[in-house]
Amino acid sequence: MMTNSTSPIKIAVLFGGRSGEHEVSLVSAKSVLSILNRERYEVFQVGITHEGRWMTGMDAREKLERERLDELTPCTILPDPSNPGLYELRSTGNATVLEKITDIDVVFPVLHGTFGEDGTLQGMLEVADMAYVGAGVTGSAVGMDKGVFKDVMNANSIPVVESTLVLRREIEKDMDAVIRKAESVAEYPLFVKPANLGSSVGITKCRNRADLTEGLLEAAAYDRRVLVERGVNAREIEVSVLGNEEPQASVPGEILPSREFYSYEAKYVDGTSGLLIPAPLPTEMADKVRTLAVAAYKAIDCAGMARVDFFIDKNTNEVLLNEINTIPGFTSISMYPKLWEASGLPYAQLVDRLIELALERKAERDHTERRFRRTQ
Repeated sequence: MMTNSTSPIKIAVLFGGRSGEHEVSLVSAKSVLSILNRERYEVFQVGITHEGRWMTGMDAREKLERERLDELTPCTILPDPSNPGLYELRSTGNATVLEKITDIDVVFPVLHGTFGEDGTLQGMLEVADMAYVGAGVTGSAVGMDKGVFKDVMNANSIPVVESTLVLRREIEKDMDAVIRKAESVAEYPLFVKPANLGSSVGITKCRNRADLTEGLLEAAAYDRRVLVERGVNAREIEVSVLGNEEPQASVPGEILPSREFYSYEAKYVDGTSGLLIPAPLPTEMADKVRTLAVAAYKAIDCAGMARVDFFIDKNTNEVLLNEINTIPGFTSISMYPKLWEASGLPYAQLVDRLIELALERKAERDHTERRFRRTQ
């Protein structure tokens, strides 16, 4: 889809961010930037530092990764919808001057975790009335918060793993009480994870009370809300979902972790985990996980894309929905694009489709009345 017959679509690709997944974002952005067709798109790279500074310029992703910020230009997107675009922040004496760099047709956030995948960025882009790839405020926020997400799944009769939620303040105030609450979920092993993070950052498999204590402290370093789940002896199945009002599910894939569970290192560092695509599942079970993936996607009002992760209990064969990732990894070894490629949609076409969906979602928002109309 083009904004007109001659001009390329102007895309701002955002990456980095104030998140424990900052480095993962840089890897994903590298893949996305490499696949965007420069004849079809005019691409502007916008890197966000760990401190939250927005920077742009030639090869911004590489320069952000190498911390060569002096070679980049401070920038911002204004919340004012009357003149949307990317602006340079230029210091002149004691003042900072805004100077428009370019109009922007679509923002493509490749920001995993907090301040990128959790609805905060999406809210800013909604206020600015800009088109953007991926889920909106509600879908992003609910998908990110594992505790709220489980409540929504339970309300929609979608099976999830038993869990309990504790607060960082509770951990700091009375660790013994938190441990008793956590141990009431199930017998060991238990998994402890930050409620609002992904890419397996801050997750600990706990076999005893000492592990649990350590895991609670580790997760609390990344979030004020911490989830404790029953450990499941499970196969790990993932499904990619694509679309807005009528989402579609890919073939399922199966993770064969190189470590005890699909950890951050297994995903992004050693890259040795095996992927079975399609997953060796009976047709009925494959259909079930695809149906549940779409149901979860719709339940949180997701849009654009998401990867939906499942457990299949090896002891009972029960299908349990684990989580949904509204900005899934886009690295060369990531499941989301691989599953769509196996479903007949190559990487480049997938990225094109995501941009089309962003423009379609914006057009749908534009139909919404913003003024109260009095009836006679």
